[in-house]
Amino acid sequence: MHISDGVLPTAVWAGSYAVSVGLAAFTARKIKPEELPKIAVITSVFFVASLIHIPLGPASVHLLLTGLVGIILGAAAFPSILLGLLLQALLFQHGGITSLGANALMMGIPALTAYGIFTLRHRLHIKNAELIFGIIAGAGSTMLSGIILAVLLISAGENFIGMAKYVLWAHVPVMLVEGAVVGCTARFLARVKPEILDGRAIEHM
Repeated sequence: MHISDGVLPTAVWAGSYAVSVGLAAFTARKIKPEELPKIAVITSVFFVASLIHIPLGPASVHLLLTGLVGIILGAAAFPSILLGLLLQALLFQHGGITSLGANALMMGIPALTAYGIFTLRHRLHIKNAELIFGIIAGAGSTMLSGIILAVLLISAGENFIGMAKYVLWAHVPVMLVEGAVVGCTARFLARVKPEILDGRAIEHM
């Protein structure tokens, strides 16, 4: 789910850069020094996981783990994902430099959305809240990434409309897997090390 260089119009990738830089600066301002080791570990997990992709027709699919990044890092998820994507582009030419801003928005915004969804578990006192909201956060973030990707591809011209539809449907099974992975991980962490999960309300970003 990475957009390569040369696909997006100049206005789109340049605008995406501006929004990404602003959003990264805004979300990074709340990062505390003691959180840096956790951010480094989760960024590494995201970096490795999204490098492993499976060819599927004219495109490819891979785990995003943006939901997992969101529920663990909270607001710091966006700069974490931006850094991971930058390293992927520089070291492995996975994605692109001009498309970095667009890719960051495509994965970073869903991660922040997953964070917001996961914090709702504090308001609804239900059994297995971490599992349930983890599933919703993981699946929902993947679906949102697919929608943003489709919109970005459509902005590149009519030739990419078919590709946008194909990629969106191809990520339906990924959405299910992501939901299961994030949900089970959230439940496990809640039992053994609940302080890892970012449980602050979204309004404290």
